[in-house]
Amino acid sequence: MNFSAPEPVQAGGRARRVDRLMTPVIMACGYSVILFVVMIFVFLGSEGFAALGEVPLGQLFAVRWYPIEAYFGLLPLIGGSLLVTFGAALFSVPVGVLSAVYIAEIAPRWMREILKPVIEILGGLPSVVLGFLGILVLSPFLRQLFNLPTGLTALAGSLLLGAIAIPTIVSVAEDALDSVPRSYRDASLALGATNWQTIWRVTLPAARSGVLTAVMLGIGRAIGETMTVMMVTGNAAVLPEGLGALFAPVRTLTATIAAEMGEVASGSVHYHVLFFIGIVLFLIALVVNVTASLLTQRRESRSERMLS
Repeated sequence: MNFSAPEPVQAGGRARRVDRLMTPVIMACGYSVILFVVMIFVFLGSEGFAALGEVPLGQLFAVRWYPIEAYFGLLPLIGGSLLVTFGAALFSVPVGVLSAVYIAEIAPRWMREILKPVIEILGGLPSVVLGFLGILVLSPFLRQLFNLPTGLTALAGSLLLGAIAIPTIVSVAEDALDSVPRSYRDASLALGATNWQTIWRVTLPAARSGVLTAVMLGIGRAIGETMTVMMVTGNAAVLPEGLGALFAPVRTLTATIAAEMGEVASGSVHYHVLFFIGIVLFLIALVVNVTASLLTQRRESRSERMLS
């Protein structure tokens, strides 16, 4: 008799060795993400926290930014970043989520196979290209449409940042909607719900954690964008006041770093303040991501309690 048991035993032993080898590798990769974030914060803090000792806190959070005369007020820059990001979110979130719903739930398969690659291509466009389009097309159009002195305004930056965030929102949200089990849709339709009722009351709520993640990723990309806002927002360090500031030039935190870091003297007060701006950006992005994570966990725990 011919027994062939050793081969499976050897294969099982090889699989266990691979598991023992890959487990620490995967763990190291996971912990390295935390390490990289800590290293980035330490690098920024090593240069940026010196600004707190060189510039009084009241002057650091003042309303005037003019480093030549030692005015380092960050409020106009923070206000400009928040205004442009808020405007981009108002534009990109509805368009991105509705586009994801159309691709995942309504569009025929042949249309979906066309739209998905196109959206991914749009997401890979360099921001400087969109900035050129903003300067040559969007800004003159806005200037003529609203009869403005200049089209380089916060509104132009918001629209372009929204266009940059839309591919991210659509791609991630569409994947979340597509991952909802087909049985959810079939059960809703079997109970007499229409297709639209199934989408808005079953599919979209089931994928809301993924959709929320998509929205936060899009907003995070808008916050960190540099070249586009530097090219189309006018770069005027003026504190935004009211909704009318959308039609006026502003300056963002990222544009300030990009415009001034190459000309500042290393080790100067201006140099340290620019690094402190990087810390502020880091903390804003951290708050956005932590908020998204907490909201997602709260929604998931609430859903688990309802199911139980």
